[in-house]
Amino acid sequence: MPAGPAAPASVPAVSDTDVVVVGSGLAGLVATAELADAGTRVVLLEQEPEASFGGQAWWSFGGLFLVDSPEQRRLRVHDSLELARQDWFGTAAFDRPEDHWPRQWAEAYLQFAAGEKRAWLREQGIGFFPVVGWAERGGYTANGHGNSVPRFHIVWGTGPGIVEPFARRVRAAVDRGLVELRFRHRVTGLVVTGGTVTGVRGEVLESSGAARGEVSSRAAVGDFELAAQAVVVTSGGIGGNHDLVRQNWPARLGPAPERLLSGVPAHVDGLMLQAARASGANLINGDRMWHYTEGITNHSPVWARHGIRILPGPSSLWLDATGKRLPVPLFPGFDTLGTLAHIGQTGHEHTWFVSTKKIVEKEFALSGSEQNPDLTGKDLRLLLDRVKSGVSAPVQAFLDRGEDFVTATTLPELVAGMNRVTGGAPEIALETVEREVVARDREVAHPFTKDLQLTAVRGARNYLGDKLIRVASPHRLLDPEAGPLIAVRLNLLTRKTLGGLETDLSGRVLRARGEVFPGLYAAGEASGFGGGGMHGYRSLEGTFLGGCLFSGRVAGRALAAAL
Repeated sequence: MPAGPAAPASVPAVSDTDVVVVGSGLAGLVATAELADAGTRVVLLEQEPEASFGGQAWWSFGGLFLVDSPEQRRLRVHDSLELARQDWFGTAAFDRPEDHWPRQWAEAYLQFAAGEKRAWLREQGIGFFPVVGWAERGGYTANGHGNSVPRFHIVWGTGPGIVEPFARRVRAAVDRGLVELRFRHRVTGLVVTGGTVTGVRGEVLESSGAARGEVSSRAAVGDFELAAQAVVVTSGGIGGNHDLVRQNWPARLGPAPERLLSGVPAHVDGLMLQAARASGANLINGDRMWHYTEGITNHSPVWARHGIRILPGPSSLWLDATGKRLPVPLFPGFDTLGTLAHIGQTGHEHTWFVSTKKIVEKEFALSGSEQNPDLTGKDLRLLLDRVKSGVSAPVQAFLDRGEDFVTATTLPELVAGMNRVTGGAPEIALETVEREVVARDREVAHPFTKDLQLTAVRGARNYLGDKLIRVASPHRLLDPEAGPLIAVRLNLLTRKTLGGLETDLSGRVLRARGEVFPGLYAAGEASGFGGGGMHGYRSLEGTFLGGCLFSGRVAGRALAAAL
């Protein structure tokens, strides 16, 4: 519903409610829905226009981490809570005193993902694509990073399919008079009275007709102050604010990049996190972040520097900016942050996939609801096209119009095209790429190989889901029957903040010395998806949306019970 009239700047408007929720992304919608179901009065504040209701989740591919699901079992995937715990903690690598609550949130989330999560989502009307994806495959030891088995469950309807049932619940609560939606309300500070959070203050922004994700005006037309018994911060992370990303960039990932694509809209700016910290909330693990290495420039951008991530199968040859192959186990889809750290050591900020049409048509998927019209639109006819031979329409659009793509019939033509894309910075020598390609192709010619990427590809095809729609049969890159050759320049793409406001297992925000900050709760990315960083240093994927769902539910239910 539209925002109410703005108050004059000279006389801040003051009103009362039970709870203020800051941010109408997925975590905010879930928390609001849970609060309203308990009879709690909520004012939901959002700085963007109503068109962006649902936040970043709407744009997502819709992957959810589930453990020992019926979808897994139908594909003969044997999973368990114990195996998932081994993978999670081996990936998170918790090693700090402030990881006390993140550890507990990780364990609670694992119990949820292996327990009632799927049934609860089914109650909301959320269904799943039958083929489970295998993200972040690791490539290290059993106790190291990565998913031992496929766990990436794609929601039927992708991101919009996840957002819709919770948006519907919130709209129904609006109709019942329990929830008020106020768009274009930008919170700039918390009101603290006697050490307790008693409300929020901020600016009313001028009306904007900006479509979902587009930049909107920051011109203020008035101020507001809102009193409440409690405030829930669900305002997201910092991925759209490149200055903050660089400010928090850890040395372990190399130098802070000069050129970044944005995987999230500009309004993911971290403002509310800074406001909460300024009021006394404890913000932890700011140097833990999740950015992708397979970003491509969107040919039809919605926001500034809009990038899309390639969701790759394991077969493309991954080369650094000079044409040298990346080291083991930095294969496509195996270790996102390990690859990011390696790139930081090369002195360049981009890499290359060298592939074939045969690989691209089976292994290239694009992240984002808008890049997957079959799954997003629940279109069975389009979905059947996905399993047929041929390049999908969204990928073909990038082949035709994407500035990062090169197609050629011969390797010399391909390398020349790669150099045109970068302007020769750095110049790639044909001899370097040819040496890597020919050596790799020799290994395909026999069933015995020392090339661990080819071993991984063959192993992946033992999984029915990969063999059917995800992993191409091994072949020579220079096989003309598999061509033409395709190269893709890959850019660094901002996405998620893994740290955040420290919370206990009820979603209550803590102060720096560990005591509860009365009246303040947090959920979603603003809380590091729980506790101030339940992923630790790395993610198993499919866990960001799930973290928003879980932390929003926990905070909403706990706060409703406490009022």
